[in-house]
Order: sequence, then structure tokens, then C-alpha cells
Amino acid sequence: MSDNKISENTVAENVTGASIMLEEVTKTYPGQKKSAVGGLTLEIPAGSIVMFVGPSGCGKTTTLKMINRLIEPSSGKIVIDGEDVTGMNGDELRRRIGYVIQAGGLFPHMTVATNIGMVPKMLGWSKEKIAARVDELLELVSLDPELYRDRFPKELSGGQQQRVGVARALAADPPVLLMDEPFGAVDPITRQRLQDELLNIQTEVQKTIVCVTHDFDEAVKLGDWIAIFNEGAQLEQYDSPERILANPASEFVENFIGSGAGLKQLSLSRVNEVELEEALTTTPGKNASEVLSQLQGAGRKYAVVLDSRGRPLRRMDRRQLSRAQIIEGTYDENMPVVGEQATLNDALDTMLVSSSESALVTGRRDVLTGIITVQTVMEAIAAANNSADAEHEAPVGLNSGAINVVDIDSSAAAQGGESA
Repeated sequence: MSDNKISENTVAENVTGASIMLEEVTKTYPGQKKSAVGGLTLEIPAGSIVMFVGPSGCGKTTTLKMINRLIEPSSGKIVIDGEDVTGMNGDELRRRIGYVIQAGGLFPHMTVATNIGMVPKMLGWSKEKIAARVDELLELVSLDPELYRDRFPKELSGGQQQRVGVARALAADPPVLLMDEPFGAVDPITRQRLQDELLNIQTEVQKTIVCVTHDFDEAVKLGDWIAIFNEGAQLEQYDSPERILANPASEFVENFIGSGAGLKQLSLSRVNEVELEEALTTTPGKNASEVLSQLQGAGRKYAVVLDSRGRPLRRMDRRQLSRAQIIEGTYDENMPVVGEQATLNDALDTMLVSSSESALVTGRRDVLTGIITVQTVMEAIAAANNSADAEHEAPVGLNSGAINVVDIDSSAAAQGGESA
């Protein structure tokens, strides 16, 4: 046991996640000379998203699965919210931890509602409580309960299945969510939207999320902290995305990041950090000539048609409005849309792919919040200050020794001070 000490990160009042401590955790399989995970000590702050990245076979998935003991550690301790769970009943532990895999891992013979309500049912929740929770979670992952609760997985797209998988993992309101390559089986556009959706969900639920990915760009976009592993789950660097990109700790990290580190800095700025233009909006059934007059008077190029919940259905330019009599409520799946949590890089890609100089921006529940333009993105990139935040101390991560957690409140009280 080492004498290294750390302080628990200050936890905001709305955080529902739990801190996780891995202390000198190892995993050695019979017949293998080298450990799959060797003496890993890692602090995962409550309410944060921590991304595990590294080459195939480096031990990142093994480490993830040891947290909920799908894989039993050979030695060491795993402490969740101050409780050593190493000796706890594994089934009981897993009911307290959400788990998401590729394609959602849904049971094909069960409806969406039954899939989501499975763990609450095991925990003895009433039918009424489970039904209410299912609808609440479908709303949270932007799926209309009326349309999706009674469908089977085969009736869903890959992205919809993944959303249901996230909803199922959150069903019993666990403090910890583990995700193993959750978006690896979907196309790039759906992947981007699912990433944005996860960030939107996290702003509401503030869980502790640990996610394994092979995609460093995904790690930069999603992670509050990134752990870069080498063989045997040896930590090469554990820090914020900003500092890893600005100051790689080793040649291994430099090679893993790749030559495009400068471009990856664009993923550090998000759409919700820039000033958006206000959209001129309308709704189905309105007189098209009246909307055209409003458009011309405001000097705008197009109007955005919204449904009854404020979600964009389509864009209509002056030529389209002049040819129409009544605004129709048809949905245009090709209109350029990005989420508020999308990076500026995502926004620029969306506009380039659609050959448009602007994109619609949506927030929670896919409600329209404004418009972002190519000009806005370019100005933000030019003005961006990508220097690492030197004041924010990174969590502890090492492959030898152990750590002792100091409760800030109690230690400060003992010294007659206040916690930071």
C-alpha cells in the first residue's frame, strides 16, 4: 500500500453517479505468463464520462468488465461509492450497474417495453411504475413511446436499437453506466447522432459513465477524461482530451493519436458554445404566401417547418414557398441537422455533406434551438484557444501502488476550513 493520497472530486448537487476506485487490480488468466491487467489503480470521478482507448487486446474491455464483475479480478479492490464490491454477490452488483454493448444487446423475442423493464421487474417494481419508467426513458432517448414501446427489435433500425439499449441500461436508475463499443455497429451519421444523444442524456442524468472505444475521435468528443492503455492495461496517459492532444505523455500516445492531432482540436469546441442564428419558423397548415412574405421581410433564405413539439420537419426556401399553397408536414430526412452537443467538426461535416452553408441545431427531445452557419464555425475555429487547462487536476491513474481517498468535507472540518 503506497502513501499516495488524492482528494475526491467535488460533486455537483445534480450528479447521480457514483465514484469508482480501482485499487491495484490485476487479471491473470490460467496458462498465461503476462497479466491481461497489471496492477491498475484508477480513479473515476462521480458524474464524469471516462473513455478507455488503446489497441486491440490491451485490456480495456477486461478492465471495464471487472467493474461489474462479469470478469472477476485476480487481485485488488473495486470500490463504488465508498463500498468495496469485490466480495459482493455478482448478480446483485450487476443490477445496480447499467451495461450497454454493440447493437443494444436486446432480446429479440421481447418488445421494447419488456426489454427496458426487465431489471425493474427483477427488482420487484409494480407494473404501473415499470410502465411509467419505460415511457419516461423512451422520451429521454428521443423515441415516441406510443410508436415504439410495443415494437420488437427487428422492427427498429440499428440506431433505434442502440437508443433502446441505453434506455434499458438506465431503467433502474443505476449510478454507473458501462458501455462497451456502444456505437461501433452503426453508420457514421447515426454514430454522430447517438454520440450527441448520449451527451444530451448525460446533461440530465449525470451518471458515471465508463466507455470502451477504438475510436480516439469518439473519446475526445465524449470524454471528460481519457485513459490510454498499452498492453496489459498499462496506463500511458490519463488526462483531459485537451491536455492529451496538447501534451502527449509518450511516443506511444503520439502514435496512437496520429498525425491529425491538430485537426482533432476542432472536436474540443461544441455547437452549444457558439452563437446561433435565430430561425424563422412555421407549422403545417399555414398559408405559404404569408410565410414567404415573412421570409422576404426578414431577409432570410428559408423557413423551418416545425411539428407540434417544436421539432424540425423540413426547410422551405423562397422558390418552394412560391410554388406551394399550404405548408405541408412531410419530413425531409436529408435536411442538415446537428445536436447542440455536436462538435464544430461534426457541424462542418454535416454542412459539407449536404452542400449547405448552414445546418439546423436541435437540443433535448430534438427541439429546434437555432441555426449554425459555415461562417460561424470558421470564426469560432479562428478564435479558439486550445490551450490545456493547467489548473484542473486530473484523476489518479497508475499501474503500481495504491491510493487513499481523503474526504474533503471531513478533513476540512477537522482543520476548521471549508472544502474546495
